[in-house]
Amino acid sequence: MYQPPHFREERREVLHAMMRAHPLAALVTFSDGRLDANHVPMLLDAGRGPQGTLLAHIARANDLARRHDSGIEVLVIFQGAESYISPSWYETKRETGKVVPTWNYVTVHAHGRLRIFDDPAWLRRQITALTETHEAGRALPWHVDDAPEAFLQSQVKGIVGIEIEITALEGKWKVSQNRPAADREGVYAGLSADGDGAMADLVKRASED
Repeated sequence: MYQPPHFREERREVLHAMMRAHPLAALVTFSDGRLDANHVPMLLDAGRGPQGTLLAHIARANDLARRHDSGIEVLVIFQGAESYISPSWYETKRETGKVVPTWNYVTVHAHGRLRIFDDPAWLRRQITALTETHEAGRALPWHVDDAPEAFLQSQVKGIVGIEIEITALEGKWKVSQNRPAADREGVYAGLSADGDGAMADLVKRASED
């Protein structure tokens, strides 16, 4: 992706934290002369491989499971906070008027090779880990074993597992770093007034770095 230096984020712990916070990713593949994208919740195992490994499952009926062999190169896109930025928030607008709207956003691109698993034990471990991750902290967390065993076995038969060892990570944090300090302060105030605390915090943190 297009990467101006001031928007580039390379700290692995920051990239991993964003991927965990926004786990529903677009898994992009290419075959038969066409691009395809599937939106899949990913589980990150940071300790496997130099950049980490992504684990997920998809429906057995999905073309991704039926048309692709293990080993193909894939791109996984994680989309974080994003917001329209009004030029009316900039101090520069009052000084010169030479401003235009833009869009702030945070994204991570993970590159790697796809492996497909059709092993009930592997799938059971993956869905259990994924469920425990997202049920953690709930007053009454749901557990995989809460469902009848025969029902679980039938559900597992309808999915296949995927694993992607990450070979490269790209992060882009476009959060007004290219604007003067007074403009960034205006963006923070404008986003806060609009109730967009997530992007406002990102703008503030980038200004403090």
